Amino acid sequence: MTEVLDRTAVVPSVAGPASLEARRVSAWFGQRKVLDRVSLEMAPGQVTALIGPSGCGKSTFLRILNRMHELVPAARLAGAVHLDGVDIYDPERRLTDARHQIGMVFQKPNPFPAMSIADNVLAGLKITGRTIAKSDREALIEDSLTRAGLWTEVRDRLKAPGATLSGGQQQRLCIARSLAVRPRVLLMDEPCSALDPTSTRVVEETISEISRDVTIVIVTHNMQQAARVSDQCAFFLAEHGTPGVIVEQGPTDAMFGEPQDRRTADYVNGRFG
Repeated sequence: MTEVLDRTAVVPSVAGPASLEARRVSAWFGQRKVLDRVSLEMAPGQVTALIGPSGCGKSTFLRILNRMHELVPAARLAGAVHLDGVDIYDPERRLTDARHQIGMVFQKPNPFPAMSIADNVLAGLKITGRTIAKSDREALIEDSLTRAGLWTEVRDRLKAPGATLSGGQQQRLCIARSLAVRPRVLLMDEPCSALDPTSTRVVEETISEISRDVTIVIVTHNMQQAARVSDQCAFFLAEHGTPGVIVEQGPTDAMFGEPQDRRTADYVNGRFG
């Protein structure tokens, strides 16, 4: 008789925020070097903002943090990224493990338009190769949408297509989809750049709430937003065609109030970039 294995597994409760550390990370697209020996510690349970002008490597660095960089043709990197002290690029570690523990929210909301709101939340499980018992799905949907600040707005229309939501709601749906797999780190690439001020405020409130149990790394060009939502900042810069580097990093209050490098002061005060 053939043994039938039960592959259904309940998604566990939140494990807590993880520490994330980049160690001397360099990156290339073909022969062009875009990052040079970038090291950065992203503390657990805090929001780290990556700031700097366009083209300095912030988004590339963010994608390196959950192994998306390696999917780009001709892309390569050197260095290491440690999640709670373990290198996610270790050959013995599976790509799906990194994607499960380190989620990603993109600049433009990208819900699956043909899927219902509820199915969009659960889609994150399929993307990371995870399953959940049917009896636990409703609770997971409610919990994820609540943590993303969307539950009260959509609880009566969970079967409606995700595309029927406003832009700000769609972005929070994408956050809920990421949270459903219980990541320990959430990467956010300019998550409010396409949103109106009201939606931006709600997403920022969501970031503040979820940072209690998820480490967040956010790329933003909005200096006011960086000052509002982050605990730590890292200022990236690529000058005169050189690869991007971190000019200065530290507590957000110090970076904006008493920066140590003149270039940091010029950037956060809007004198360039």
